[in-house]
Amino acid sequence: MTAPLGPGTIGRLDISVRYIEDDFREVSRQVLELAVLGLLKERPMYGYELKKQLDERLGHTWRISYGSLYPMLKKLSKAEAVEMEYAKGETSRRKNVYRLTAKGEELFEQLLEESSPNDAEDREAFMLRFAFFRHTKPETRRILLERRRGYLIERVARMKQSLKTLKERIDAYSLELMKHGELEMEHEIAWLDGLIESDRKAQRKKKPRNRTAKTAVPTRPADAG
Repeated sequence: MTAPLGPGTIGRLDISVRYIEDDFREVSRQVLELAVLGLLKERPMYGYELKKQLDERLGHTWRISYGSLYPMLKKLSKAEAVEMEYAKGETSRRKNVYRLTAKGEELFEQLLEESSPNDAEDREAFMLRFAFFRHTKPETRRILLERRRGYLIERVARMKQSLKTLKERIDAYSLELMKHGELEMEHEIAWLDGLIESDRKAQRKKKPRNRTAKTAVPTRPADAG
C-alpha cells in the first residue's frame, strides 16, 4: 500500500519541479545563445534565415519559435555581441540583417570552451557543441568526446544490469525498447571511438618531428704532391 504524502511533501515536490524547469530553461537558453552566435559566425543573416537554419540544425530536438529567437537577438544586441541593420526600405524586424561583432566572436569562443558534465550527459547539448567542433580547440574537443564516451559506457553497463533484473518482470515490448536503447548507445560509443582516434591521429600529424640534423663534416682536400 502506498504511503500517503506527508505535510510539506507537495511543497517539496513543487520546489523540485521548479528547479528542474529552471535548469531546463537555462540549458535551452545556453543552447540557443551558442547556436545563434555559431550560425552568425558563418555569415550575416536575416531573422527569418536564422530561424530556418536553427530549424534545420536543431529542429529534430528543439522547437525554436520567433518568440524565443528575437528576445535572444535583442539580448545579444544589447550586449553588443550582435549588430543589426534594416534592409533598405524595410522596417519589419524580420528584414533585419544580423551580424556577429568582435564581442560576439569572443563570447562564442568563451561559450565553446566552457565545458561542464552536462554537455556530455545531455545529448542535444553535446550534439550542438559537436556541430561547431571546427571552431573548438583540440583539447576541448577531446575532453567532450571522452566525457560523452565515458558517460555512455556507464549508462550501457547500468542498462545491461537492469535487463538482467527486469527481463522476467516486464512485457516483451518494454524489453525490446530497452534493448533498442542499449544498441543505440553502443553504436554511439563506437562512433565516438572512431572520432577520438581520428582526432588523435590528426594531432599527431600536426606535431613537428624532432629530427636531429646531421652536420656534414667537410673533408680536407688532399695536399698536392
